[in-house]
Amino acid sequence: MRRRAFIAGLAGAAALPLSQRDAGAQKALPVIGFLDPTTPDSNADSSRAFRQGLKETGFVEGENVAIVYRFAENQSDRLAELAADLVRRRVNLIVTYSSGALAAKAATKTSQIGIYAGRDTQGCEPRGPAPAAR
Repeated sequence: MRRRAFIAGLAGAAALPLSQRDAGAQKALPVIGFLDPTTPDSNADSSRAFRQGLKETGFVEGENVAIVYRFAENQSDRLAELAADLVRRRVNLIVTYSSGALAAKAATKTSQIGIYAGRDTQGCEPRGPAPAAR
């Protein structure tokens, strides 16, 4: 249950800036940047669980939230470049773990960073306000 609340908080944090726009403007989907140090194949289960957790809290990829995936392909030297790319794309939230969290933290002072629960996050501090559980 705590995982669902955490994922709901992440998705809510991503949607917050868009909810503050005026009603007359065309609304774009909130965008979550998914930064992973590994490969798409090696992390397929975690990616699927992440999308399922979002869905269970009302956020469906392609319908009311967009997700931009970046995988470092087990090349840690690529993480800084990939994190900077997500920041340039102005994603609402960067979700990552382990060394990806350090790269995301170094790439931005303003973007919110969500860190996977249950991963090694030693030395990482989230940026931005803590997500509120529903």
